[in-house]
Amino acid sequence: MVATSLGAASTASVAAGTAAPGGEPPSVRSLCQVLAGRMDAINKGQGPAFLRSWDNAAGEGPHDDPALVGAAFAYDNALAVQALIACGRHDAAGRIAAALADAVLTGARSLPDADRNRVRNAYRAGAQTESPPPPNGWWDDSAGRWVEDPYQVGTATGNAAWVALALLSVAERGARGADDSPPPFSAMLRDEARNAARLIGRWVINATADGDDDDGPGGYTGGIAGAGEGRQAIGWKSTEHNADLAAMFTRLAAIDPDQPDWPKAAARARAFLDAMWAAGKGDHFPTGTLPDGRTINTATSGLDAQLWPLLLADASEDWRAAFAYAEAAHGVDGGFDFNDDRDGIWIEGTAQAALVLRVLDRRDEARVMLEGLLAEQSPGGYLFATRAPSITTGLAIGPDSTTDDFRYHRWPHLGATAWAVLAGLGFNPFIGR
Repeated sequence: MVATSLGAASTASVAAGTAAPGGEPPSVRSLCQVLAGRMDAINKGQGPAFLRSWDNAAGEGPHDDPALVGAAFAYDNALAVQALIACGRHDAAGRIAAALADAVLTGARSLPDADRNRVRNAYRAGAQTESPPPPNGWWDDSAGRWVEDPYQVGTATGNAAWVALALLSVAERGARGADDSPPPFSAMLRDEARNAARLIGRWVINATADGDDDDGPGGYTGGIAGAGEGRQAIGWKSTEHNADLAAMFTRLAAIDPDQPDWPKAAARARAFLDAMWAAGKGDHFPTGTLPDGRTINTATSGLDAQLWPLLLADASEDWRAAFAYAEAAHGVDGGFDFNDDRDGIWIEGTAQAALVLRVLDRRDEARVMLEGLLAEQSPGGYLFATRAPSITTGLAIGPDSTTDDFRYHRWPHLGATAWAVLAGLGFNPFIGR
């Protein structure tokens, strides 16, 4: 195992092979310590906070890119909430959840009507001393002005769903334990998390449901790019996003059984998945649609589109064929690529595949795959995003991109680390247990 910044005592206990609770590999427990340790280092372990998403290419410390040096992506932090819950570090999970809930609940007071309760794709990492938490940005010396990235201040529908899923995992933990131990989260935080998740659900319905869509596949559009005068609605629809939404709305229906909008909204997302499965000829899911919201996108294949529907509580047995498709179209030595050009291993997606293998009761394969991922731990503790220097995705960063400019690089990544924890501990973030 690569040395981490956990300290001599923690590293020694892992190296000695001390068994961790639940029988998970000791190395997975060390990733729990990495995540919790990063939270403990922020403001002496007190108050709402976000974790930095990326370390620098050397393996530890802030990234060199001004757009990433302090960026805390909402998706990564939502994953960290669920991973920390799985690790049993509810105190650290609650600090991130408090910051995410505040971003939703107080955002309504400062944003225009069309943007109320939407979750920005990125905030500023560290202790959150402002309410609502400010978006990420940086000072550009050459331009002499403050700069904000259009993607980071926008809202991807799937990212919003992941925040709601994390908040619901907090809200749902309200029962006392078998030994009459108190709930892991305060009643106030559970209420705030529940209400924020509801507001996210409302925003998704109001901002991204594409009319009645009688002649199309239904579902929800990709969200919002930019903010203010540069704000643009995204017209394409994503299989991955709609899988996230099916999970989110199903769980909202469980906490609000008398609210008819949630089951209806879940059915809309599920109908999109069924339409994509049919378009994929019953063996895979296309990535979604083109910007018209109707034409199926066949230009590339996405790994998460194959994997995430299998994590749904009511996933169709037929959908298991998508994993075989992923193995053939995305499989590389040691794991999976993001797209089907198979130019390198995507660590985050390979961790997702390891979790799906557990769901499919292929635990030995999942264990071997996870062991390979743990060898990709950086000096700072996060897992690297890739094994190769860089891999393609076939996707564009934003609506103004003229090429498929979204790539993953060999940089340490919070999201990859959190997914490895979820896979190692067998925690399904779609169902919250």
